[in-house]
Amino acid sequence: MKRTHDRRRDAHVALGLAAVAGFVDAVGFLALGGFFVSFMTGNTTRAAVELTAGHLGAAAVGLVVIVSFVGGVVTGSLVGDLAGRRRKTVVLLLVAVLLAAAGVVHLGGGATLVSALIVAAAMGAENAVFERDGGISLTYMTGTLVTMARTIAARIQGRSSESWVRPLMMWAALAGGAILGAAAFAIVGLGAPVVALVAVLVAAGVVFSMGD
Repeated sequence: MKRTHDRRRDAHVALGLAAVAGFVDAVGFLALGGFFVSFMTGNTTRAAVELTAGHLGAAAVGLVVIVSFVGGVVTGSLVGDLAGRRRKTVVLLLVAVLLAAAGVVHLGGGATLVSALIVAAAMGAENAVFERDGGISLTYMTGTLVTMARTIAARIQGRSSESWVRPLMMWAALAGGAILGAAAFAIVGLGAPVVALVAVLVAAGVVFSMGD
């Protein structure tokens, strides 16, 4: 019973964090003029197109965001491993610290790119939260949609009884978060990630209360 409860709780936390990723990604996309802070496939394609067109500055933006994201994943994984059984709480606190740091840079008049790079690192670190639980995808949904589609095909053929609803909900959470992020950016600009910071702190409190 406890294992089922834990899985249900993790699913809810994952949905919230996917929404955070969508929210922050929309803000980053608008602030950086078409680059993402959590969707590195998009940044790779955009950087390649800009490089081919001879727009070296724009290509460099895409590349440094990718490097920052990867650095966040590495840092999140290392910090999570050191945290042991409190992995989820500690990694989420790391994400919160990075989001707060990005906010401080913004409020201090720092460059938009610097703030965005810190947020990209935060989104990279977020992916380490469920690293030991099958590596639940939180910041990118292509694989999630592929999983959903394969599950639907398997159910049609009677080869599986696994639900395709969960991956659909993850995609919907990210999409919903992106809608809210775009709306928030229109109102408060780069101050919008404070909403994501609050959401991450709430998620940290939830997993901490459950001993994770």
